[in-house]
Amino acid sequence: MSSLDQYSVFGSPIKHSKSPRIHKLFAEQTGQAMQYSAELVPADQFVQTVKGFFTQGGQGINCTVPLKELAWEYADLRTERAELAKAVNTLALQEDGRVLGDNTDGVGLVTDLQNNHQIALKQKRVLILGAGGASRGIILPILQEAPLTLTIVNRTVAKARTLADEFSHKAKINACGYEDLAGQSFDLILNATSASLSNDLPPLAAGILAAGGSCYDLAYANEATAFVRWAREQQARNSLDGLGMLVEQAADAFYLWRGVRPATDPVIQMLEAERNS
Repeated sequence: MSSLDQYSVFGSPIKHSKSPRIHKLFAEQTGQAMQYSAELVPADQFVQTVKGFFTQGGQGINCTVPLKELAWEYADLRTERAELAKAVNTLALQEDGRVLGDNTDGVGLVTDLQNNHQIALKQKRVLILGAGGASRGIILPILQEAPLTLTIVNRTVAKARTLADEFSHKAKINACGYEDLAGQSFDLILNATSASLSNDLPPLAAGILAAGGSCYDLAYANEATAFVRWAREQQARNSLDGLGMLVEQAADAFYLWRGVRPATDPVIQMLEAERNS
């Protein structure tokens, strides 16, 4: 490997990843001597590829679909948020040779909401759409901001209840099906389903977004997702997607690795300008 410190993002697929560009910008901005690559890693080759990367001097790895659960299993140490998420998106080699696993997705979301868009979570009614891995990764950071209520809605209600129960030692979380949302009202609706990847929309009742409320799709695309379009129809104060979350979670991974926190605003603005051009 190069004499520069080596980092990489592993995933399958991976060609679309913006992570190498984001981390290159972070490194230039903060004067860090490092290289960051993207590597196509199928799930069945994950363990051997991670071992090889660290053996050859690699310092840290980001993991995306479908490797986050495998990274959780691989880590020797885990942060609390990674432990509860049962998924790891950042692996960091420690001085004693052990590997730390963290999940920066949720804190990246919270930072984007609160710092970049002035969307407060404290004492707000928050609704999460979906009860899969994306939802699991954001629950603890949201609870740490003390919302008034947190509700998980899922097509299979039992799955939502199971997820809510896993975090019950932290706070009471409501769980329901989509048909139960009628008549309820939320200040913030977060789409953590995979529906946007196929330009679909979860079966949402009109009128569940409170006046002045905001909507956020964890997915991002060059065009507005179906959920972002729905949010606009509901006259949301903010109709956002996950591009800012992508940059913010990367900044937390960068900080974990390098001990330096990069400025995210110029990177987000650059990516926004490119997709709007």
